[in-house]
Amino acid sequence: MIAPESILSIWKRFDRFPMETLTKAWFYHKAGRKKQRDVSLMKEHYAKYGISGNCFDLAIWLLYELKQAGIEAYPVGHRMKTPSAHAAVVAVDEKGRRYLCDLGDQWLQPILIDADSGDFSVEKLRGFFPAADVQVAAGGSQLEIAYHRPGGKISRQKYDTLPIDMNTFLEAAEKSQNTINPKPLLEQRVPFKNETAHWEFYNWESFLSSTEGLYHEKHAGSLEEWAFRIHEKTGYDQQYLIEALGIYKKLAAGT
Repeated sequence: MIAPESILSIWKRFDRFPMETLTKAWFYHKAGRKKQRDVSLMKEHYAKYGISGNCFDLAIWLLYELKQAGIEAYPVGHRMKTPSAHAAVVAVDEKGRRYLCDLGDQWLQPILIDADSGDFSVEKLRGFFPAADVQVAAGGSQLEIAYHRPGGKISRQKYDTLPIDMNTFLEAAEKSQNTINPKPLLEQRVPFKNETAHWEFYNWESFLSSTEGLYHEKHAGSLEEWAFRIHEKTGYDQQYLIEALGIYKKLAAGT
């Protein structure tokens, strides 16, 4: 179920890239009519501030890097052009096997999605997603991932794995970048004991998900404290964080 090194070597370039909506709000009023950043601008922002972006940003950047390496890849997702749209990538190896690459949900590594492959497994698998075992159900163009979390909780995610036309995908990306939820979100894979756990900042709360369970962190007393906490987890520039979080404070206040 593990992708070959040709795909993994590209994926690993994004190991420390969070998925977040802070950059969406921060860039909204700095941009012109076009809100979706191209890869060159994302790289410029990463070099200056250490920032990444939301699931569309990450998918577009990953697609670019895969194609630069000569690897066939295309965008997929679900609920395109809606407020709950989610974007991911499918990469194809030299044998024609397809792998789901989902940086937006902060997977640890890609996973095989071809049910007719001899390597495919329907068993619960560890090491693909932080703080959860995953189980893949694939049939035709439909894919369902079951996440088995500590304590017996199971959640599910569905994908349509048919390639999305790039123009249609970029239209969905643009719509997403123009849709700002007033609750800020950042998710990051972080080292924790002998595993990679999932750290999340959402709506002014932060918590860590691990195989040992869920750890809620103490509420930060100020915007600057939140900026420092996020900086410690991500390396993001603190002045950028103060500006981005300030935008969300104004959104929450309706100003």
